Parts: sequence; C-alpha cells; structure tokens
Amino acid sequence: MEIIKNAKMKEYSNMKVGGTARELIFIDDKNELKEILQTRSNIFLLGNGTNTLINDGNLDISFLSLKRLKNITVEKKVRNEEKAGDENKENNYDLVRVEAGLDLDDLIEFMEKNNYSGLENITGIPGSVGGLVNMNGGAYGTEIFDCIEEVEVCKNDGEIVKIKTTDLNFKYRTTEIKENKWIVVSALFKFGFGFDKAASEDKREQRKVKHPLDLPNLGSTFKNPEGDFAARLISECGLKGTIIGNAQIAEKHPNFVLNLGGATFKDITDILTLVKKSVFEKFGIKLEEEIIIVR
Repeated sequence: MEIIKNAKMKEYSNMKVGGTARELIFIDDKNELKEILQTRSNIFLLGNGTNTLINDGNLDISFLSLKRLKNITVEKKVRNEEKAGDENKENNYDLVRVEAGLDLDDLIEFMEKNNYSGLENITGIPGSVGGLVNMNGGAYGTEIFDCIEEVEVCKNDGEIVKIKTTDLNFKYRTTEIKENKWIVVSALFKFGFGFDKAASEDKREQRKVKHPLDLPNLGSTFKNPEGDFAARLISECGLKGTIIGNAQIAEKHPNFVLNLGGATFKDITDILTLVKKSVFEKFGIKLEEEIIIVR
C-alpha cells in the first residue's frame, strides 16, 4: 500500500481539474481494502479518473485507487469435442478472471492475443475494467456485462464476495454495485472465440474521428435519454462551441466538455447547468450526467 498525503488530484483526472486531497491510497492487494474501509471515512474510489470531475480547493477525502490490481487469470476452459472449432461461446469458451485495475485497452489486447471475442465494439473506451463494470460501460450496442459471469466486490464493511450476474441488478450505465458504493475487485468474463480485429480497429478509428481527444475531457458527459442522443439535443440547442471560462462544449462532439487550459470546476459545472437547463426548456427532457462529480 502506498499513501500520498495532500495529493494534487488534477494530476489524476483526465480533465486536469481538481484540488488537494487529504490522501490518495494505492493498494497492492485486495485484502488491504478492509483496513482502509474500517479506519477511514469519506472514501472515494477513483478508478483511472477518466470520467471523474473533481472539485477544486481542499478536499477532506481519501481517494482510493486499484490501478495496481491488474492480473488476468484463465480459470476454466470448456471445450465441446463434438463441436470443435465452433465459435459459439455456449459450446467452447474460457472463463477469465480480470482484476479491476486493468486498463480496457490491455484487456482488448489480451483478447486479440488469445482470439477471444465479445467486447470488440467497446475498443477504445478510456478507463479501467473496474470502472466500466461499476457503471456497465458500453458502446455501439455492446455493454461490458454482455460477457461477465460473476463480479467480485468489496462491500462497505470490507467483506469481499463473489456475486453471479444473475443475482446482480444492472441496466444502462448503472449497476447495483454503483448504487451501493461497493468496490469492484475483479470480474469473471466468459469469452468465446473468434476475435474480430476489423471491428475492433474500426471502433477505435471511429473514436479518433468523432471524438475530440486532443484536449482534456471526460468522454461522454451525459447519458443518452431513451430513444435519443444527448449530443443531438445539445446541438439542437445551439450550444456547440459554447465557452464558459476555460471550458468548452466541443464542436466535434457536443456531448464532450473540454478543458481549454486552466478550466476550473466551476467553469465545467456551469456548462453542465447550462446544458441541462437548455435541453429541458427546449425538449422537456432532463439530461442525467454520465460522468461522476466529486464535490
């Protein structure tokens, strides 16, 4: 375990915004979680900071990172000899345990190396496996829970348990794990075979073309309302390119908010307030943040 006192949190957020935290804790073993939960209050699980907006000023918060937990273990191989070569994962599959701190990019690389399939559509999403499991992240019709059999979580009292996905509540961009503020320790994936490299590379390229990745941002800021797209609604309100302070609604993809350099927490939250107010007044739709805000 490593503890950094008075941590400068802007260094740990993709948005490059954030004040000084009481401490930032990096754990090296899941069994250290119980001690942390029992000896501290006001703990926030940071993940990779790819979708977390952190307040400025002094923060009386213990930030917790699991990014050093990144092991991958093949726990079981299932083969149907009568259907050898069948890529249907009901007949031939591997069960793979992935720790929460592993970057999604590293998991996709592991999948390609082992010819696993199932998550090609989410290639290029920034973040850790734990962060994506926590919010049921996804894209292009694929969600990470499509390939998960079981999630290992640390509950609020420090107890570590494994829960089958059939016993977990999850839906679009949220889970029972997130709502209960449990900590994702690992996930057990069920992977069939036949990695689609073309689809994976296509999704990565689409992100480069469609998303403004040249400036600090937190990815998609608002959840898509049912049957519509947040980006379309924001665009229809004429908000593309709007600047408040040093924050901007991206021209390229208006569901992204950019740090033009030196943006403050208030600059960004003022933009969020403007977007929600404008969309509600024009369409009667209440947008909900997809990003996590630490106040």
